[in-house]
Amino acid sequence: MGPPVINLDKPRYDQGTYMGRAKHFLLLTNPLNCLATDAELDEAKKIVSDFKKTKRMPPGYDEEKLWRTKYLYDSAFHPDTGEKMMAIGRMSAQAPMNTLITGGMITFYKSTAATIFWQWINQTFNAVVNYTNRSGDAPMPKSQLIASYCAACGGALSTALFLNSKVKNMPPIFSRLVPFAAVCGANFINIPMMRSSELINGTPIFTADGQRVGNSKVAARTGISLVIVSRVIMALPGMTLTPILTNMAIRRGLFCHYPMMAIPFQLVLVGICVTFATPLCCALFSQTAAISAAKVDPELKDIVKAKFYKHKEFYYNKGL
Repeated sequence: MGPPVINLDKPRYDQGTYMGRAKHFLLLTNPLNCLATDAELDEAKKIVSDFKKTKRMPPGYDEEKLWRTKYLYDSAFHPDTGEKMMAIGRMSAQAPMNTLITGGMITFYKSTAATIFWQWINQTFNAVVNYTNRSGDAPMPKSQLIASYCAACGGALSTALFLNSKVKNMPPIFSRLVPFAAVCGANFINIPMMRSSELINGTPIFTADGQRVGNSKVAARTGISLVIVSRVIMALPGMTLTPILTNMAIRRGLFCHYPMMAIPFQLVLVGICVTFATPLCCALFSQTAAISAAKVDPELKDIVKAKFYKHKEFYYNKGL
């Protein structure tokens, strides 16, 4: 028996189980991947591409190093287009960026100006992430991109300001939880808007062996819905547990002599929550989702019957 064949076209761990997906996304969203230079990323792309063609282990590499290189490559290059993604839009940037932004939102939440600023920063960042991690390979027109961004930011700001006006006379803990409620509401606007081209044109679906069937709007709607659910749950620990623990600490006088220490306290809590919540929530659903042949769009049914009648399921990248 020779060594097992390494298949770099699939994740290293079984994506049919939650633990397999969790291991996969812990490596994919590793914040240290953000530190890789363009030269290192280009080298990783070359190594992965050459291995897929030749099936030969590169000089100086073993299986572990090859998989590390593959996950570095996956963390920076879009799975559908193959293009290098914007640095702050990569999932590996989620932990450091969300630590700063979430910390700002739950620390400076009392004034209207601060609420507007931090919600705008958050939705701008989310828009970049949602666009960067969209499904499919079709470009999005600039006019549509700008309209989607304005709608997403407007929805988030409106939600935050409305909720702030309703909790003014409530206990402080309710005010501290407004950013989370606003983020939840904004996710239902931002993600569909920034991926509206998929909803309009559909996302590519493929057979198990990689043959492209066509673009499915049903798959796009399902994939985007799953991403919204995972993003809301992803925000839950850092934006609820942190304010609750901070509020408890303040009530017990922990920061009475050094009130500014509440800021690093919150940042540390948010950082811990986000670092683990990002991969564990990405793992809730497989990135390569399946759609039954019976549920494909009406306009694809004739193609399926004519060319792909043997296939019971098709697959697509739902995005992250």
